[in-house]
Amino acid sequence: MSVQSLVSKKKKSFIGLPAPLGYVPGLGRGATGFTTRSDIGPARDADDATDDRHPVPIKKSRNQEEEEEEDLSEANFDEFAGYGGSLCSKDPYDKDDEEADAIYEAVDKRMDEKRKERREEKLRQELERFRQERPKIQQQFSDLKRDLAQVSSDEWLSLPEVGDARNRKQRNARTEKFTPVPDSVLAKAAASSGMNPNLSAQDQKFGGLTSPFGTITPGFSTSSSDIDMRKIGQARNTLMDIKLTQVSDSVTGQTVVDPKGYLTDLQSMLPSHGGDINDVKKARLLLKSVRETNPKHPPAWIASARLEEVTGKVQAARNLIMKGCEECPKSEDIWLEAARLMPGDQAKAVIAQSARHLPNSVKIWIKAAELETELKAKKRVFRKALEQIPNSVKLWKTAVELEEEEDARIMLSRSVECCSTSVELWLALARLETYENARKVLNKARESIPTDRQIWITAAKLEEANGNTNMVEKIIDRALNSLRANMVEINREQWIKDAEDCEKSGSIITCQAIIRPVISVGVEEEDRKHTWMEDADSCASHQAYECARAIYGHALTVFPSKKSIWLRAAYFEKNHGSRESLETLLQRAVAHCPKAEVLWLMGAKSKWLAGDVPAARSILALAFQANPNSEEIWLAAVKLESENNEFERARRLLQKARASAPTARVFMKSVKLEWCLQETKTAKRLLDEAVGHYPDFAKLWMMKGQISEQAGKMEEAKEAYNQGLRKCPQSTSLWLLMSRQEEKLGHLTKARSIMEKARLKNPRSPELWLEAIRVENRAGLKNIASTLMAKALQECPNSGILWSEAIFMEPRPQRKTKSVDALRKCEHDPQVLLAASRLFWSERKLSKTRDWFNRTVKIDPDLGDAWANFYRFELMHGDERSQKDVLNRCTIAEPHHGECWCKLSKDIINWRLRTDELLPLVANSISIPT
Repeated sequence: MSVQSLVSKKKKSFIGLPAPLGYVPGLGRGATGFTTRSDIGPARDADDATDDRHPVPIKKSRNQEEEEEEDLSEANFDEFAGYGGSLCSKDPYDKDDEEADAIYEAVDKRMDEKRKERREEKLRQELERFRQERPKIQQQFSDLKRDLAQVSSDEWLSLPEVGDARNRKQRNARTEKFTPVPDSVLAKAAASSGMNPNLSAQDQKFGGLTSPFGTITPGFSTSSSDIDMRKIGQARNTLMDIKLTQVSDSVTGQTVVDPKGYLTDLQSMLPSHGGDINDVKKARLLLKSVRETNPKHPPAWIASARLEEVTGKVQAARNLIMKGCEECPKSEDIWLEAARLMPGDQAKAVIAQSARHLPNSVKIWIKAAELETELKAKKRVFRKALEQIPNSVKLWKTAVELEEEEDARIMLSRSVECCSTSVELWLALARLETYENARKVLNKARESIPTDRQIWITAAKLEEANGNTNMVEKIIDRALNSLRANMVEINREQWIKDAEDCEKSGSIITCQAIIRPVISVGVEEEDRKHTWMEDADSCASHQAYECARAIYGHALTVFPSKKSIWLRAAYFEKNHGSRESLETLLQRAVAHCPKAEVLWLMGAKSKWLAGDVPAARSILALAFQANPNSEEIWLAAVKLESENNEFERARRLLQKARASAPTARVFMKSVKLEWCLQETKTAKRLLDEAVGHYPDFAKLWMMKGQISEQAGKMEEAKEAYNQGLRKCPQSTSLWLLMSRQEEKLGHLTKARSIMEKARLKNPRSPELWLEAIRVENRAGLKNIASTLMAKALQECPNSGILWSEAIFMEPRPQRKTKSVDALRKCEHDPQVLLAASRLFWSERKLSKTRDWFNRTVKIDPDLGDAWANFYRFELMHGDERSQKDVLNRCTIAEPHHGECWCKLSKDIINWRLRTDELLPLVANSISIPT
């Protein structure tokens, strides 16, 4: 058999594979094996040897994974139960056992699901409690980490480096010194004529300098005596001397080489392009391919020229762009690029050549005018351009801007003939003409462009400017009719915007004339009131107050009996109008809405603030006739008399009010007046009468207790508070007064029990929780106060007063973290914002403190505590201007709420003080945050 046949013979498929299961070699051909003593059992026949020798593996049971031997160690032994483990661990694991295990597993799973949520919630609460008691170091430094976001790069770079712990020898390692070998040593070595008398085996075999390949090695044929190293050194010194001479000053002999700027000079010699040189080459190659493929494509030439310009090859860029102009003479962009790249005179020549190829290009003519330096030359260029392109509005506008007023008027007269559809040219001409000629110009403009509203509006403004106010409204009405006749849609928003522009330009009558007919366009009848109020607010926000006033006026003519519109218009006049306009509006308002008490009161207050007390009395008298039993009007009249020191008249008014309109507030005001005038007996008599009529009015009980407490009769005060709480258990203020009285008497336990009882009667009351916390704090029990605060925040998680107290209960390092949590829970709560402002104040971040105080008073201007803190801050860190600004803003806002504010404003001693007098007192009582 040949070698080829052996190679081509097919290889058996089973060679190299493992034997099949139960295979016995030789069994197929009858070669049964023999049995020895090492075998178990008797010798086997050919028929039954297969199954016993290689049995099929049995499926492993679960118990085979465990240890086969029983664990008899002491660790597995119990005195009561014996050794651990299963008694049946050695028994076989069958299907019944597997089914039983599955059932028990399902039962365990079902039992585990019961109370799973409660168990997980309990575990979560314990984990939170543990983390609060023992916070991680990472949590303690979380506020500092959050501050790292505000660190600037300069502050980061100014941080000192970490100190080097190495010793001086390690820090200041000796630098390696390299001393070049002197030329004399090299020359001496070269001139050395010492010979080696011994020959190596290679020299003997190949004959000296002959290489093994039989040729002379290059370089070795030169004699060593021809190399003069001394001359090489002299030549080097000469070359260096020449270079230094070139950069030296011939006069002083001092060098002009700047060692610091040497690298900068080298860098300036490079092209300004900062990219890779390979990218430039690739871009140049691609652009060259584009130019060769399509030479009539202008962007390819422009891009190629700009690439060369960027790489610093300006002349190459100019050559390319001029070649592009030859290839694409009708391209406007390529000529403009060529004019940009060329220097002055050459640019003029290029642009002149382009004008010959493109005489109707506006951009080229404007560029030609820009290249001229003299005004006459510019005018000459524009006149030539207008000869070529007489219908270009842009050319006419640019040319007119260069002319004097008279010449401009003449040119505009010509321009409107050439460009009769240009509104801008018509309006510009009308501005330069006299009144009569301007009217003619605008009439011609309306005939030429009947669909433009600006011409009509300009005509109305022209009539208003010349005193013809009667024509303004007629012109606007004719404009709307004409535009509708010419199928022009009346866009309501555009016309309102035009009215605002008219107001800004001083045309008030035109602006009002536009608003009145346009305000109803496209508005459904049921949406008119809502839409018009939104339009008025929008105009007021744009400072277009006359437009807003016109909208309110039109709305009041359509809805004369709507109290809400009169109120909004009155508040608008109060904020943006004059006192006279407000009083005029209120007179009209009470004529249409005589039952609106607030309008009468606003009118009376306006007169009173102006110092006209008789007029205020007359307004209130008319209000009495329209509303004979109105509590608000009675109390306003009483306030007017008491503020003007007419106490007897105020008493008579209150007596009449108690007779004709007896209400709890009337009695309360009567008691307060007597209390302020030090008539405590009369006040007590009125209180006894009042609580008989109105036992569920909590303020009467409070006043009764406070009067007794002021007189030093603590038992009477306590009895009054107890009676009041029996009648008014929901009054938080009564609970607070009673608790504070017990605390003053030193009964801390009783005050604490009163607070607990109050919380039971009034759950989820933040004021009661806050007072309970402060009771513990004042007693010095900080731990109990912290526990109460945690409970309070769980019950009232969105209470701003609780969060603001919690911030300053924390240690200083953790206050910022607490403030972040408070802002996350109560983002727009004024109390939280006030606490954050005080926190920044304590850290002396003045600008940020001022910003946060402004945010606080903007969100809630009625919070007196915010104004007091702000004013105290400005007194300490601001100037006189900022202090006056805060005082004026607070006076306008007239705040009535706030813990510190109410404590002083409701004090009987301060009952006559106004806002500007009360603010410094409250500010002085504010503690400086630390």
